[in-house]
Amino acid sequence: MQQPLAVRMRPRTLDEVVGQQHLLHPGSPLRQLAAEESGAVSVILWGPPGVGKTTIAQALAQSSGRRFVELSAVTAGIKDVRAVMDKALNDRDLYGVQTVLFLDEIHRFSKAQQDALLPGVENGWVTLVAATTENPSFSVISPLLSRSLLLTLQPLTDADLQQLVTRAIAAPQGLNASVELTPEALQAIIQLASGDARRALTTLEAVAATALTAADQNDTPEITAELVSQAVDRAILRYDKNGDQHYDVISAFIKSIRGSNPDAALHYLARMIEAGEDPRFIARRLMVHAAEDIGLADPQALVIATAAAQATQLIGLPEARIPLAEATIYLATAPKSNAVITAIDAAIADVKTGRGGVVPPHLRDAHYPGAKALGHGKGYKYPHSDARGVLKQQYLPETLRGKRYYNPSAHGFEGQIGANLDAIREITGE
Repeated sequence: MQQPLAVRMRPRTLDEVVGQQHLLHPGSPLRQLAAEESGAVSVILWGPPGVGKTTIAQALAQSSGRRFVELSAVTAGIKDVRAVMDKALNDRDLYGVQTVLFLDEIHRFSKAQQDALLPGVENGWVTLVAATTENPSFSVISPLLSRSLLLTLQPLTDADLQQLVTRAIAAPQGLNASVELTPEALQAIIQLASGDARRALTTLEAVAATALTAADQNDTPEITAELVSQAVDRAILRYDKNGDQHYDVISAFIKSIRGSNPDAALHYLARMIEAGEDPRFIARRLMVHAAEDIGLADPQALVIATAAAQATQLIGLPEARIPLAEATIYLATAPKSNAVITAIDAAIADVKTGRGGVVPPHLRDAHYPGAKALGHGKGYKYPHSDARGVLKQQYLPETLRGKRYYNPSAHGFEGQIGANLDAIREITGE
């Protein structure tokens, strides 16, 4: 059975690797690691799927003449790791052969399993090349991180993918020029791949098989954009609801709203919806943002965000995308102010540091028996007894007299609040 196109086209040396040039320039750690005289420096390759982690690991082993052993954290256990370490130690001591251990999806290893790697890495029995799609700061134990080089791989550019696809069509181990690709079809494959080399080659292989099946034996079949769209109708988003993409996209979403850019906010909203993010999570973030970053500059923002959350709960997707989009646009275009969160956080900070003070006697509850004898409520001035609805009176504890937590901005409705507050303070003399 023939191997998949992505496997057949896998580079044999670092010079054949497409993309990741920021890691493959002359003198880079990977180039030094590929040299036969280099030491056993372990590396952790962090990046999304299909950007060359396995390819680089195999190219390192072949370039340096080392023995290559591959384990998957999905299926391997501590027993498998120790067996590799024992053989690597014997090969080094008896035959002078170094071993490259490629461990795919290291983030799936438990702490105990990762601990089992430490002796071999620390003593140089193996050169560990570990691959992960998750942030190693959260998924790899600190002792292993400190003993390894952390290298970040980037999604392939359109130019990288074009080079890969073109090479795969022409190469003897690839499609061997058995099909032709129109420029529009090439762009469609690149767009669908979203920076993933494996996805680009898998898509190419699928549409090539379709074209070869339907073509006349005397003609070289042509792959068109229409044929590509029939084979794959949409791009698959990189989105892990428990990983970096979850946090990065929601962060970009909120920051776009805060930055008053509704188009960017809608883009990130669409990414979350298409990736299957929980719409209730999005709705909760909109409510928080309405209070935190808009506040009283537009009091309707929280009302609309809450209504969108209620609608989302009631109707669910796909219809919930509409109220979520409506709230997103409203919040993005609303005037912004963080005066509310700044005020409450400042007040909480004072309370936490003991700057509370006693409640002024005239503000204390005077309704229970014996309260008046204690002086509770004595001297309290009822604001409604004045035509202006405001009277000069101390409200803060004595230790905080004159303290101001809320400082309204001049944005939107909060500008009017500020004017009202100035008038109040003029009456009270604060």
